[in-house]
Amino acid sequence: MATTSDLPTPLVSTEWLAEHLDDPNLRILDATVHLAPPTEAGGQWSQSSGKPEYLAAHIPGAAFADIIDDLSEPDGAWLTKPSPERFAAAAGRLGIGPDTTVVVYAVNVFWATRVWWLLLANGFDNVAVLDGGLGKWTAEDRPTRSGEETYPAAEFVGTPRPELFAELDEVKQVVESGSGACLIHSLSPEDYHATETINYPRPGRIPGSRNVFVAALLDPTDGTFRSVPELREIFQDVQTQPGRKVTYCGGGIAATGDALALRLLGETDVAVYDGSLMEWTSDPSLPLEVG
Repeated sequence: MATTSDLPTPLVSTEWLAEHLDDPNLRILDATVHLAPPTEAGGQWSQSSGKPEYLAAHIPGAAFADIIDDLSEPDGAWLTKPSPERFAAAAGRLGIGPDTTVVVYAVNVFWATRVWWLLLANGFDNVAVLDGGLGKWTAEDRPTRSGEETYPAAEFVGTPRPELFAELDEVKQVVESGSGACLIHSLSPEDYHATETINYPRPGRIPGSRNVFVAALLDPTDGTFRSVPELREIFQDVQTQPGRKVTYCGGGIAATGDALALRLLGETDVAVYDGSLMEWTSDPSLPLEVG
């Protein structure tokens, strides 16, 4: 039986996962969430759990990681990162302990990168995202199961790394000083250049941001991340900027995809602005660049 001690983080292939399915220390998580934008100005984003799809068909052995309820702070304004205590309790219920290896997937890969980033931020390193996700897995006629599966509960152990998340005050300081970090807008060029929006309270981007559209990081043929040379070309402008790299999007989900790509490129000082545009555009005193 293949063991998972040689986990090639932060991505694993479908071939790798198929070879390691029987490893008793492996924890596979389905993190699927469905997100819908508001249909009119002043409306709210809505999210719904991917658990019905998980129950219908998932990778054998996979448990369902509930981002909406278990892996977010209930009093947060959006899908806010949970407190270390809340995260540790949820991770323990998922069976994540000191000797386990975690592979996360989702129908939309950026929900998987969100869970990957949360684990890193809470001090757990033996985690990877399934490259190509469930779509590639099923396209290759690999097995799936229906119904719910769980792992034995474990004690999650990890020392939180708060530096992996940028808070509002840090981003404000970067904008005011024009230095200290490179801000990376992870949404589409249309969002980046927008002069009007119904998605957020105000249109625009955080001043000084570079745009690296997270969807452009994926190979459209199979949903896998592009090669490192291709990613390096995409991030060429960003990597010439000094200081740490802070990614943001609408609510801190897509931004974790840019963060993963930056890790692939060897960047070590990377943070996700969890509040992102949902928080920034809600405060009329904060500046925006438009158009």
